[in-house]
This record gives sequence, structure tokens and C-alpha cells, in this order.
Amino acid sequence: MAAVREALPENRYGRSADQRADRRLKVIGAVLGAVLLGVVGWIGFDYVGGKGLSAEMIKFKVTSDDRVEVHLEVRKGRDDKGYCTLRSLSENGTEVARKDFRFDDDSGRIDKILTLRTTSRATAVELLGCTEDGGASS
Repeated sequence: MAAVREALPENRYGRSADQRADRRLKVIGAVLGAVLLGVVGWIGFDYVGGKGLSAEMIKFKVTSDDRVEVHLEVRKGRDDKGYCTLRSLSENGTEVARKDFRFDDDSGRIDKILTLRTTSRATAVELLGCTEDGGASS
């Protein structure tokens, strides 16, 4: 008894007439992926390149019961002007000093030792932020 093998129904297994739909989905996915990559790249470039004034507190030293010295490094554009705000805290966390320091120098990097006068002994100093005269904050 010989078994007669019938042919499989056409397009039942494997690819069907939806090949065009599959290709369309792949193209749409590739375009959306490229747009997303472009948006992420633009935001990253704006974040890195758009910083006009930024600073870092390197260290601080309590010199007496009413003074603190702060080593501050500021990076900015040569023509940018602005200020950075520092505050000093006591052991229990209350604010004992707050001061804005202006930076109008023509150099792109400023490295200064600044002095804060405090109302009582300080145990910590915080850099609250820097603001460019144009209004951008970092």
C-alpha cells in the first residue's frame, strides 16, 4: 500500500501574503529608531555643549569659629559672566553662612580660594549652584 503524499496547502506554513506588512513594519521601526537616536543625540549635545557656567567645590577648610575657606573651580566661556552661591552649615544642619561669588574674568577656567564668614562654627559647605548673567542655571 503506497501512501500518496499530498502537497501542503499553499502559504499555510512559512511566509504569507503579509510580507508587505512585515516589510512596512520594519521600515517604520527603522525610521522611529533613527528619530529616537537623533533626539537622544541632540539632547546630549545640548546638555554637554550648552553649559555656560559650571563649578565644582574642590575642598573646604574651617579656619576658625567664624570663617571657612573654600577652594572653588569654575568653568565657563571666555565672555560669560555670572555668580556661584555657596552656603555653610553647622553641625546640627542649620545654615550659618550664604554668599554669592561673582566671576567676570575673561579666562575659561577660574580656580580660587574664597572665604565665607559664618555666624557660628561651620562643619560643612555646599555649592548650591551657578547662574549665568543670561539666566541659565546649572
